[in-house]
Amino acid sequence: MLTNRQLFLLNVAQTSNSPRLLEIERAEGLYLYDGQGKAYLDLVSGFAVSNTGHRHPKVVQAIKDQVDLYMHLSVYGEFVQTPQVKLAQKITSLLPPSLNSVYFVNSGTEATEGAMKLAKRFTGRHEIIACKNSYHGSTQGALSLMGNEEFKQAYRPLLPGIKFINFNQQQDLKQITTETAAVIVETIQGEAGVRVPDLDYMLLLRHKCWQTGTLMILDEIQSGLGRTGKLFAFEHFNIVPDVLLTAKAFGGGMPLGAFIAPKHVMDALKENPILGHITTFGGHPVCCAAGLASLEVILKENLMDAVPEKESLFRKLLQHPEIKEVRGKGLMLGIQLSNFTQVESVSKRCVENGVIVDWFLHCETALRIAPPLIITLEEIEKACEVILEAVEYCS
Repeated sequence: MLTNRQLFLLNVAQTSNSPRLLEIERAEGLYLYDGQGKAYLDLVSGFAVSNTGHRHPKVVQAIKDQVDLYMHLSVYGEFVQTPQVKLAQKITSLLPPSLNSVYFVNSGTEATEGAMKLAKRFTGRHEIIACKNSYHGSTQGALSLMGNEEFKQAYRPLLPGIKFINFNQQQDLKQITTETAAVIVETIQGEAGVRVPDLDYMLLLRHKCWQTGTLMILDEIQSGLGRTGKLFAFEHFNIVPDVLLTAKAFGGGMPLGAFIAPKHVMDALKENPILGHITTFGGHPVCCAAGLASLEVILKENLMDAVPEKESLFRKLLQHPEIKEVRGKGLMLGIQLSNFTQVESVSKRCVENGVIVDWFLHCETALRIAPPLIITLEEIEKACEVILEAVEYCS
């Protein structure tokens, strides 16, 4: 009889020739457990998904309660579904007043796609500007915004009318004109290796979009829901986007995303043509129930309050001659090493010793640190011991 690993390789579509092949039987809090009971401390959070930890009891209970009532009912936007209504009301109550209309989708890439359509429909323009080394998803439209040709060249032709600027370079903002429908920017670039922009850059970007009538779309798919110590990272820069993208942690472990905009902007999707954007499973009631429970955990358990202290401890402990830099914001950090061989070796060594780290799509010379917000100071110390041992071992 074939093993699960063999069946995985045989029947489950692969995304690389070297999957990690960890066989996880259960997860709880910060830890994943394999079939032999070995625990792995998750410093990646399922790629910025499990902000409240794996299987938080309140999230699990919300899922169970909703399943007992109903699951899928109808195509999105037709029936009044309580989980959608409650989550939309809660998230908009926490955002600036202008961001008062939520369009629920299934994922971050779908949020990107919806926002692109919204920008074109609302402005009547076609040009969209994105940043080099950006990542906004992998579907054809979102892929068109990816600022790394290596990942796009095999799939051309892609969408026309896309221009690229350098992230955090003020002089490039002059490319935003009255022909530009939208500028889409990660508030903190994730797959570029965690790059935090300057305050002046973000303020100038906001002003330039106002000046030209361009929609400013901020992608907070990785950086949102408390990861940087604020509910959304744009709060660090004293700006408000025209459109906000969220996903990953938004669903509390369930597949859920959204693009959020002022109602008068979002209403552009209602006519000419009618049903300007549609989705069958977007805003699935079980996912929305999980998302609301997760959001309430973040707020009621004050998980954001300790993020700066936890960031400081990571920075204090991660000192080694081979570590060139620790950069980022809050619990969205990148450990800069010298080369990919070193990164891959350190990552494997960490997993052997029970700590899961990873690297970045556009920056394979750095390690990703993005643990659940519930990580304790003691667990940070333990994780850093493992990382430092791995760095020393692989040097």
